[in-house]
Amino acid sequence: MSSAVVSVVLAGGGTAGHVNPLLAVADEVRRREPGARVLALGTTTGLEADLVPSRGYELRPIPRVPLPRRPSPELLRLPGRLTAAVRAAEDAIDEIGAQAVIGFGGYVATPAYLAAKRKGVPIVIHEQNARPGLANRLGARWASRVGVTFAGTPLRGGILTGLPLRQAIAGLVQAREADAAGVRARAAAELGLDPALPTLVVTGGSLGALSLNRAVSGAATQILAAGAQVLHLTGKGKSDEVLETVAGVDTARYQVREYLEQMEHAYAVADLVVCRSGAGSVAELAALGIPAVYVPLPIGNGEQRLNAAPLVEAGGGLLVDDADVTPAWVAQNVPTLLADRERLGVMAKAAGSAGTSDGAARVVDLVEQAVRSAGTDTTEVRS
Repeated sequence: MSSAVVSVVLAGGGTAGHVNPLLAVADEVRRREPGARVLALGTTTGLEADLVPSRGYELRPIPRVPLPRRPSPELLRLPGRLTAAVRAAEDAIDEIGAQAVIGFGGYVATPAYLAAKRKGVPIVIHEQNARPGLANRLGARWASRVGVTFAGTPLRGGILTGLPLRQAIAGLVQAREADAAGVRARAAAELGLDPALPTLVVTGGSLGALSLNRAVSGAATQILAAGAQVLHLTGKGKSDEVLETVAGVDTARYQVREYLEQMEHAYAVADLVVCRSGAGSVAELAALGIPAVYVPLPIGNGEQRLNAAPLVEAGGGLLVDDADVTPAWVAQNVPTLLADRERLGVMAKAAGSAGTSDGAARVVDLVEQAVRSAGTDTTEVRS
């Protein structure tokens, strides 16, 4: 029997949190069936406008449809925008005879879900956050299958798949399993670091996090005194203050960069990471078995605290409020932890046991199940 899902529409965009899982799932669809037709819906202004075509997938732009959380003038414009976006999504489904629509949330997901419902095409959803967004909460009402990154995510029928990992991170997971010491040595050479030293990586994402920058740079002397080295990624435009703070310390062991395109190199050398607890960071660090100090973003709906909570409860990291992360807290806690190889090893094992490295495969398994249930394929589901 044919085993393939051969035509899918994927919907998700705006942020890396939506686009990276989308690309990981697209890659897995193509891995299983190289001739599969994969059409991605997105906007012309989100990250997907560059990332999707650069990976060799066709992007079909559709109108951006934000869902207002409360009454506003935007609500009056919603029906017209939504109608146009749903029609565009229906055209995409018809164009390739899509067997399923796979959605990852965000502005383009709602029209895609509505179009699939109208066309009778199975919907498969993946939700990356522990607290789901509006689009996926709506789409889950009609979805054939729902995959979630974190256990306990409140979506009906949610099945734990973990996060579909971006290509570079999935590759690092495999490489570390084969030769962790070699991978660490090569990454350290790329970065100009010493592979033998305990290594702290600090990152607030591409935009950086001022509170993390100030807290860790303010404790630079104590961290280096513990015999560790630091790779501090400040975020774009945020390096000057950090450089001023660490002036006078050993710059060979306290490396400051605004951004690192190949983040997998940083993870390959990290013994401990200080970071926000976005879903991508939590899932990637768990998959790699890297302990972290998670500092949830102090604004928003609290999803970042929920993202990190299960991993922290398993012993794979620490959860610290943004207001509590000060130079004094870092100086008191981080050097001691970096010097305690045994404790770091226990935390790394706990993080790895809570992580999932095959999220993309699990999501595509759900797609195959949904297609088979809809009667458009008679394939046995991959075990």
